[in-house]
Amino acid sequence: MKIEIDSFSGNKIYPGKGKLYVRADNRIFRFIGSKTESLSLQKFNPRKISWTIVYRRMHKKGITEEVAKKRTRRTVKTQRAIVGASLEVIKDKRNQKPEVREAARAADIREAKEKKKQEQAKRKAEKAKTAQATNRGQQKISKQQARGAQSKVSGKSR
Repeated sequence: MKIEIDSFSGNKIYPGKGKLYVRADNRIFRFIGSKTESLSLQKFNPRKISWTIVYRRMHKKGITEEVAKKRTRRTVKTQRAIVGASLEVIKDKRNQKPEVREAARAADIREAKEKKKQEQAKRKAEKAKTAQATNRGQQKISKQQARGAQSKVSGKSR
């Protein structure tokens, strides 16, 4: 005993019931009765007709077993050490009082500024030395002349 399924509604068709419709392209459609046949031939969409199995599946109707909700995994925050500092150092810094942290930051900034000033002074001194050395031996020349290019000939008027 073979139970067929309605091509339109999705309901079961028991032996001795229903209609078989063969289209010109040899495709077979099975219908429970004239109602589903008529709707199918009118090209109705079974997903929009509320009593069809397809509609009920789409809209989650009549599901007997209540599926237990899936448990969502909570994200767990972990603390890891950074390349430059260990976890203990990071925790100590986090637990510091704001005043201490502010003072340390100010000291670091002060140190950085002093270092920058020293570097600039050093560069200035080196520049002055090179300028004196070039001024003693020769007059100012362009980069092209230093490389060996001939100097420009001044224009003469007639």
